[in-house]
Amino acid sequence: MSVQPSVLVVEDEAPQREVLVYNLEAEGYGVLQADSGDAAMSLVREDHPDLILLDWMLPEVSGIEVCRRLKTASETRGIPVIMISARSEEVDRVRGLETGADDYIVKPYSVVELMARIRTQLRRVRPSSVGERLEYDDVAVDTAQHRVFRAGNELHLGPTEFRLLTTFMERPGRVWSRDQLLDRVWGRDIYVDSRTVDVHVGRLRKALRGATGTADPIRTVRGAGYALG
Repeated sequence: MSVQPSVLVVEDEAPQREVLVYNLEAEGYGVLQADSGDAAMSLVREDHPDLILLDWMLPEVSGIEVCRRLKTASETRGIPVIMISARSEEVDRVRGLETGADDYIVKPYSVVELMARIRTQLRRVRPSSVGERLEYDDVAVDTAQHRVFRAGNELHLGPTEFRLLTTFMERPGRVWSRDQLLDRVWGRDIYVDSRTVDVHVGRLRKALRGATGTADPIRTVRGAGYALG
């Protein structure tokens, strides 16, 4: 079973935060919560969520400022941000989007619409979570049917190797540390030794090379981790 995408909810009003958390968990997402901009920044650095729901009106550091900081930092600019605000004027929407928000939704909003917008954003950064086909060079992954092909030949991977491969294929070129792979592939609530990552990467490499000994597409980055390509 794959680890579901994680969503950070940044909302200082507890009742609204609880409604969002309830609906996100009902959809199967992993949920993180913050009630201030500073707390949100700490969680992002620590847990690197897949998507952020960010309220505009926050105490001390505003949602706009949090968004600006996220989108100007190289390690966080790729995380989709959906700004949630009671401000419905066009000038406010424009300001939110120009600050870097990937989407903007006005309170009161439809939960069904919000969930659809979340899926749209996740389709960009976690396409495997919505059953999309992934391709890189001569490797193809059918995430809906859990099938993997290389140069047209079907490969048979274990569930962990399949999750590893989809993680690499979603972000070709990105260097993943062992801890990041543990979070994404095994989940934050499961204790696994980081050396286990090396074992499963080795199995994945062996499967990708196959009997013909084709080139290994996974690169070891000394002192940092692994990357595809």
